[in-house]
Amino acid sequence: MASITETANDFFAACETGKGWEVCKTYCAQNATFAAQAEPLVGIKTLAQYADWMKGLMTIMPDGSYEVKSFATDTERNNVAAYAVFSGTHTGPGGPCEPTGKKTTSDYVYVMQFTDDKIWHSGMALKELGWA
Repeated sequence: MASITETANDFFAACETGKGWEVCKTYCAQNATFAAQAEPLVGIKTLAQYADWMKGLMTIMPDGSYEVKSFATDTERNNVAAYAVFSGTHTGPGGPCEPTGKKTTSDYVYVMQFTDDKIWHSGMALKELGWA
């Protein structure tokens, strides 16, 4: 069985590169929940919704990428936290408007809570997207 660190790393990589729920569900409990303190994610309540939202984001920001700044496992509380910076340019089709060509860079912290070897809840604190 993989450690929660390995599972979290594999989930994070799949989710944050826009693989969608079909790939990400392998690492999660069936009804895994999601919470975020960021306006763009207000209506997102499940990890399935978030994973598919990221898939859509990578469509409108095809150069989207993330850089992990910290990745830590808390075995006492059975969770893994990631601090990363997302960067991308709005050049792809879809989304609420035509591509703007604007770039964003945003810091975020993402905590994955485990039950046994599956993620059952994830929460995110995201610096509001700033466009340049």
